[in-house]
Amino acid sequence: MKVPKFGVVAPVGAGVTADPVWMAAFAQHLEACGFESIVIVEHTVLATRYDSVYPYDSSGRVDLAPECPIPDPLDVLAFLAAHTTHLGLATGVLVLPNHHPVVLAKRAATIDALSGGRLRLCVGVGWLREEIEACGTDFESRGRRADEQLAVLRTLWDDQPGGVSHHGEFFHFDNIACYPKPVARARLPIHIGGHSPAAARRAGRLGDGFQPLGVAGEQLASLLGLMREAAAAAGRDPAGLEVSLGHSVTKVDSERAGRLADQGADRIVLAMPPITDIEEAKDTLSACAQRLSLPT
Repeated sequence: MKVPKFGVVAPVGAGVTADPVWMAAFAQHLEACGFESIVIVEHTVLATRYDSVYPYDSSGRVDLAPECPIPDPLDVLAFLAAHTTHLGLATGVLVLPNHHPVVLAKRAATIDALSGGRLRLCVGVGWLREEIEACGTDFESRGRRADEQLAVLRTLWDDQPGGVSHHGEFFHFDNIACYPKPVARARLPIHIGGHSPAAARRAGRLGDGFQPLGVAGEQLASLLGLMREAAAAAGRDPAGLEVSLGHSVTKVDSERAGRLADQGADRIVLAMPPITDIEEAKDTLSACAQRLSLPT
Protein backbone atom coordinates (compact mmCIF):
# COMPACT_ATOMS: atom_id res chain seq x y z
CA MET A 1 0.00 0.00 0.00
CA LYS A 2 1.35 3.41 -0.92
CA VAL A 3 1.81 5.86 1.94
CA PRO A 4 0.26 9.26 1.21
CA LYS A 5 1.75 12.61 2.14
CA PHE A 6 -0.12 14.87 4.52
CA GLY A 7 -0.72 18.58 4.14
CA VAL A 8 -2.62 20.79 6.58
CA VAL A 9 -4.82 23.76 5.71
CA ALA A 10 -4.17 26.77 7.94
CA PRO A 11 -7.39 27.54 9.88
CA VAL A 12 -8.55 30.65 8.06
CA GLY A 13 -11.95 30.56 9.80
CA ALA A 14 -10.23 31.11 13.15
CA GLY A 15 -9.14 34.57 12.04
CA VAL A 16 -5.48 33.86 12.86
CA THR A 17 -3.83 33.50 9.45
CA ALA A 18 -2.76 37.16 9.34
CA ASP A 19 -1.11 36.91 12.77
CA PRO A 20 2.65 36.57 12.12
CA VAL A 21 3.53 35.05 15.49
CA TRP A 22 0.70 32.51 15.35
CA MET A 23 1.38 31.48 11.77
CA ALA A 24 5.14 31.15 12.20
CA ALA A 25 4.64 28.91 15.24
CA PHE A 26 1.96 26.88 13.44
CA ALA A 27 4.13 26.26 10.37
CA GLN A 28 7.19 25.40 12.43
CA HIS A 29 5.19 22.87 14.44
CA LEU A 30 3.81 21.31 11.25
CA GLU A 31 7.36 20.87 10.05
CA ALA A 32 8.54 19.42 13.35
CA CYS A 33 5.63 16.94 13.39
CA GLY A 34 6.50 15.56 9.96
CA PHE A 35 3.65 16.98 7.87
CA GLU A 36 4.54 17.46 4.22
CA SER A 37 3.08 20.89 3.56
CA ILE A 38 1.03 23.82 4.74
CA VAL A 39 -1.89 24.91 2.56
CA ILE A 40 -3.15 28.50 2.40
CA VAL A 41 -6.59 29.35 0.99
CA GLU A 42 -7.55 32.43 -1.01
CA HIS A 43 -10.38 34.89 -1.30
CA THR A 44 -9.22 38.26 -2.60
CA VAL A 45 -12.49 39.69 -1.31
CA LEU A 46 -15.69 38.32 0.19
CA ALA A 47 -19.09 39.73 -0.68
CA THR A 48 -21.33 40.98 2.12
CA ARG A 49 -24.31 40.01 -0.06
CA TYR A 50 -24.11 37.48 -2.87
CA ASP A 51 -26.25 35.32 -5.13
CA SER A 52 -23.52 32.78 -5.89
CA VAL A 53 -23.90 29.26 -4.48
CA TYR A 54 -21.04 27.86 -2.42
CA PRO A 55 -20.66 24.30 -3.77
CA TYR A 56 -19.09 22.66 -0.70
CA ASP A 57 -21.94 23.10 1.77
CA SER A 58 -25.59 22.10 1.46
CA SER A 59 -26.61 25.58 2.60
CA GLY A 60 -24.95 27.13 -0.43
CA ARG A 61 -23.28 29.69 1.86
CA VAL A 62 -19.60 29.90 2.74
CA ASP A 63 -18.81 29.66 6.45
CA LEU A 64 -16.60 32.75 6.53
CA ALA A 65 -17.64 36.17 7.77
CA PRO A 66 -16.90 38.99 5.30
CA GLU A 67 -14.71 40.63 7.94
CA CYS A 68 -12.61 37.48 8.47
CA PRO A 69 -8.93 38.24 7.75
CA ILE A 70 -7.92 36.28 4.64
CA PRO A 71 -4.39 37.37 3.76
CA ASP A 72 -2.92 36.93 0.30
CA PRO A 73 -1.77 33.29 0.12
CA LEU A 74 1.43 33.94 -1.83
CA ASP A 75 2.51 36.64 0.60
CA VAL A 76 1.79 34.30 3.51
CA LEU A 77 3.81 31.51 1.90
CA ALA A 78 6.75 33.86 1.28
CA PHE A 79 6.64 34.81 4.96
CA LEU A 80 6.47 31.18 6.07
CA ALA A 81 9.31 30.19 3.75
CA ALA A 82 11.59 32.33 5.90
CA HIS A 83 10.42 30.60 9.09
CA THR A 84 10.77 26.98 7.91
CA THR A 85 13.43 24.90 6.18
CA HIS A 86 11.78 22.03 4.30
CA LEU A 87 8.00 22.32 4.76
CA GLY A 88 6.12 22.35 1.46
CA LEU A 89 4.33 25.62 0.68
CA ALA A 90 1.01 25.27 -1.13
CA THR A 91 -1.98 27.30 -2.20
CA GLY A 92 -5.34 25.65 -1.96
CA VAL A 93 -7.10 26.97 -3.83
CA LEU A 94 -5.67 30.04 -5.58
CA VAL A 95 -8.55 31.71 -7.45
CA LEU A 96 -6.92 31.87 -10.87
CA PRO A 97 -9.28 34.40 -12.53
CA ASN A 98 -8.21 36.99 -9.94
CA HIS A 99 -4.60 36.96 -11.17
CA HIS A 100 -2.88 38.23 -14.29
CA PRO A 101 -0.63 35.33 -15.31
CA VAL A 102 2.42 37.47 -16.12
CA VAL A 103 2.41 38.95 -12.62
CA LEU A 104 1.56 35.57 -11.07
CA ALA A 105 4.47 33.93 -12.91
CA LYS A 106 6.92 36.36 -11.32
CA ARG A 107 5.44 36.10 -7.80
CA ALA A 108 5.32 32.30 -7.81
CA ALA A 109 8.82 31.92 -9.28
CA THR A 110 10.24 34.29 -6.68
CA ILE A 111 8.76 32.32 -3.78
CA ASP A 112 9.90 29.04 -5.26
CA ALA A 113 13.45 30.27 -5.88
CA LEU A 114 13.82 31.80 -2.42
CA SER A 115 12.36 28.73 -0.68
CA GLY A 116 14.56 26.26 -2.54
CA GLY A 117 11.79 24.79 -4.70
CA ARG A 118 9.11 24.24 -2.07
CA LEU A 119 6.11 25.88 -3.77
CA ARG A 120 3.08 23.96 -5.05
CA LEU A 121 0.29 25.89 -6.72
CA CYS A 122 -3.21 24.48 -6.49
CA VAL A 123 -5.49 26.65 -8.60
CA GLY A 124 -9.17 26.76 -9.45
CA VAL A 125 -11.57 28.90 -11.43
CA GLY A 126 -13.56 30.06 -8.38
CA TRP A 127 -17.23 29.96 -7.48
CA LEU A 128 -17.95 33.47 -6.13
CA ARG A 129 -19.02 35.50 -9.15
CA GLU A 130 -19.07 38.70 -7.11
CA GLU A 131 -15.42 38.27 -6.13
CA ILE A 132 -14.22 37.44 -9.63
CA GLU A 133 -16.08 40.33 -11.22
CA ALA A 134 -14.74 42.71 -8.54
CA CYS A 135 -11.25 41.65 -9.69
CA GLY A 136 -12.13 42.67 -13.26
CA THR A 137 -12.66 39.27 -14.89
CA ASP A 138 -15.64 37.93 -16.80
CA PHE A 139 -17.13 35.06 -14.81
CA GLU A 140 -18.51 33.06 -17.73
CA SER A 141 -15.22 32.82 -19.64
CA ARG A 142 -13.03 31.99 -16.64
CA GLY A 143 -12.54 28.36 -17.74
CA ARG A 144 -11.07 29.28 -21.14
CA ARG A 145 -9.08 32.02 -19.47
CA ALA A 146 -7.67 29.52 -16.94
CA ASP A 147 -6.42 27.23 -19.70
CA GLU A 148 -4.61 30.14 -21.29
CA GLN A 149 -3.26 31.35 -17.94
CA LEU A 150 -1.68 27.94 -17.33
CA ALA A 151 -0.05 28.08 -20.75
CA VAL A 152 1.32 31.57 -20.05
CA LEU A 153 2.78 30.46 -16.71
CA ARG A 154 4.57 27.50 -18.28
CA THR A 155 5.86 29.68 -21.11
CA LEU A 156 7.29 32.32 -18.78
CA TRP A 157 8.87 29.74 -16.47
CA ASP A 158 10.65 27.99 -19.32
CA ASP A 159 14.30 28.96 -19.68
CA GLN A 160 14.37 31.01 -22.87
CA PRO A 161 16.90 33.86 -22.54
CA GLY A 162 15.91 35.25 -25.94
CA GLY A 163 12.42 35.97 -24.65
CA VAL A 164 9.00 34.51 -25.37
CA SER A 165 5.84 35.65 -27.10
CA HIS A 166 2.20 34.73 -26.65
CA HIS A 167 -0.92 35.69 -28.58
CA GLY A 168 -4.11 34.18 -27.25
CA GLU A 169 -7.72 35.08 -26.62
CA PHE A 170 -7.01 36.94 -23.37
CA PHE A 171 -3.28 37.68 -23.18
CA HIS A 172 -0.78 39.13 -25.65
CA PHE A 173 2.94 39.89 -25.38
CA ASP A 174 6.12 39.72 -27.44
CA ASN A 175 9.77 39.13 -26.63
CA ILE A 176 9.61 39.21 -22.85
CA ALA A 177 11.76 37.43 -20.27
CA CYS A 178 10.78 36.62 -16.68
CA TYR A 179 13.49 35.81 -14.14
CA PRO A 180 14.17 34.27 -11.63
CA LYS A 181 12.89 30.91 -12.71
CA PRO A 182 11.34 28.32 -10.40
CA VAL A 183 13.74 25.62 -9.29
CA ALA A 184 11.98 23.11 -11.57
CA ARG A 185 11.58 25.73 -14.33
CA ALA A 186 8.35 25.14 -16.29
CA ARG A 187 7.56 22.06 -14.20
CA LEU A 188 6.79 23.92 -10.99
CA PRO A 189 3.84 21.78 -9.85
CA ILE A 190 0.39 23.14 -10.63
CA HIS A 191 -2.53 21.13 -9.30
CA ILE A 192 -6.12 21.77 -10.30
CA GLY A 193 -8.68 22.15 -7.54
CA GLY A 194 -12.38 21.61 -8.05
CA HIS A 195 -15.16 19.07 -8.07
CA SER A 196 -16.49 19.45 -11.62
CA PRO A 197 -15.88 17.35 -14.75
CA ALA A 198 -14.25 20.42 -16.31
CA ALA A 199 -11.76 20.60 -13.43
CA ALA A 200 -10.96 16.88 -13.78
CA ARG A 201 -10.35 17.23 -17.51
CA ARG A 202 -8.22 20.36 -16.98
CA ALA A 203 -6.10 18.46 -14.46
CA GLY A 204 -5.60 15.66 -16.97
CA ARG A 205 -4.74 17.94 -19.87
CA LEU A 206 -2.71 20.64 -18.15
CA GLY A 207 -2.08 19.93 -14.47
CA ASP A 208 0.43 18.03 -12.41
CA GLY A 209 -2.27 16.89 -10.03
CA PHE A 210 -5.93 17.07 -9.07
CA GLN A 211 -7.45 18.14 -5.75
CA PRO A 212 -11.18 17.29 -5.64
CA LEU A 213 -11.79 18.00 -1.95
CA GLY A 214 -15.24 17.22 -0.61
CA VAL A 215 -15.89 14.49 -3.18
CA ALA A 216 -16.16 10.76 -2.43
CA GLY A 217 -17.57 7.48 -3.66
CA GLU A 218 -18.82 7.09 -7.21
CA GLN A 219 -18.48 10.80 -7.93
CA LEU A 220 -14.79 10.71 -7.00
CA ALA A 221 -14.18 7.59 -9.08
CA SER A 222 -15.89 9.24 -12.05
CA LEU A 223 -13.80 12.41 -11.74
CA LEU A 224 -10.54 10.49 -11.45
CA GLY A 225 -11.55 8.48 -14.51
CA LEU A 226 -12.17 11.69 -16.46
CA MET A 227 -8.79 13.05 -15.36
CA ARG A 228 -6.99 9.93 -16.54
CA GLU A 229 -8.87 9.81 -19.83
CA ALA A 230 -8.04 13.45 -20.53
CA ALA A 231 -4.39 12.87 -19.70
CA ALA A 232 -4.15 9.89 -22.02
CA ALA A 233 -5.90 11.78 -24.83
CA ALA A 234 -3.36 14.60 -24.43
CA GLY A 235 -0.48 12.14 -24.69
CA ARG A 236 0.37 12.37 -20.99
CA ASP A 237 0.96 9.59 -18.47
CA PRO A 238 -2.06 9.48 -16.11
CA ALA A 239 0.07 7.73 -13.50
CA GLY A 240 2.27 10.82 -13.28
CA LEU A 241 -0.54 12.98 -11.89
CA GLU A 242 -0.87 13.34 -8.12
CA VAL A 243 -4.26 13.14 -6.42
CA SER A 244 -4.95 15.07 -3.21
CA LEU A 245 -8.03 14.13 -1.20
CA GLY A 246 -9.40 15.73 1.95
CA HIS A 247 -9.98 14.73 5.56
CA SER A 248 -9.90 16.29 9.03
CA VAL A 249 -6.93 16.78 11.37
CA THR A 250 -9.06 15.66 14.31
CA LYS A 251 -10.55 12.54 12.68
CA VAL A 252 -7.96 11.08 10.34
CA ASP A 253 -5.98 8.03 11.42
CA SER A 254 -3.90 5.40 9.65
CA GLU A 255 -6.93 3.28 8.76
CA ARG A 256 -8.84 6.20 7.23
CA ALA A 257 -5.72 7.38 5.42
CA GLY A 258 -5.28 3.90 4.03
CA ARG A 259 -8.79 3.91 2.62
CA LEU A 260 -8.13 7.23 0.91
CA ALA A 261 -4.88 5.87 -0.50
CA ASP A 262 -6.82 2.92 -1.89
CA GLN A 263 -9.07 5.44 -3.66
CA GLY A 264 -6.05 7.01 -5.31
CA ALA A 265 -4.79 9.60 -2.83
CA ASP A 266 -1.11 10.50 -3.08
CA ARG A 267 -1.66 13.31 -0.60
CA ILE A 268 -4.30 13.93 2.08
CA VAL A 269 -5.09 17.57 2.75
CA LEU A 270 -6.30 17.94 6.33
CA ALA A 271 -8.70 20.63 7.52
CA MET A 272 -8.01 22.24 10.89
CA PRO A 273 -10.80 23.13 13.32
CA PRO A 274 -11.10 26.89 13.98
CA ILE A 275 -8.69 26.91 16.92
CA THR A 276 -7.39 30.31 18.02
CA ASP A 277 -5.05 29.21 20.83
CA ILE A 278 -1.70 28.25 19.33
CA GLU A 279 -0.82 25.77 22.08
CA GLU A 280 -4.13 23.97 21.55
CA ALA A 281 -3.46 23.96 17.80
CA LYS A 282 -0.02 22.44 18.38
CA ASP A 283 -1.47 19.74 20.64
CA THR A 284 -4.07 18.93 17.98
CA LEU A 285 -1.37 18.60 15.30
CA SER A 286 0.86 16.49 17.56
CA ALA A 287 -2.00 14.08 18.29
CA CYS A 288 -2.76 13.77 14.57
CA ALA A 289 0.90 13.15 13.70
CA GLN A 290 1.07 10.46 16.38
CA ARG A 291 -2.04 8.68 15.04
CA LEU A 292 -0.51 8.74 11.56
CA SER A 293 2.96 7.69 12.77
CA LEU A 294 4.55 10.53 10.82
CA PRO A 295 8.35 10.55 10.69
CA THR A 296 9.68 13.62 12.48
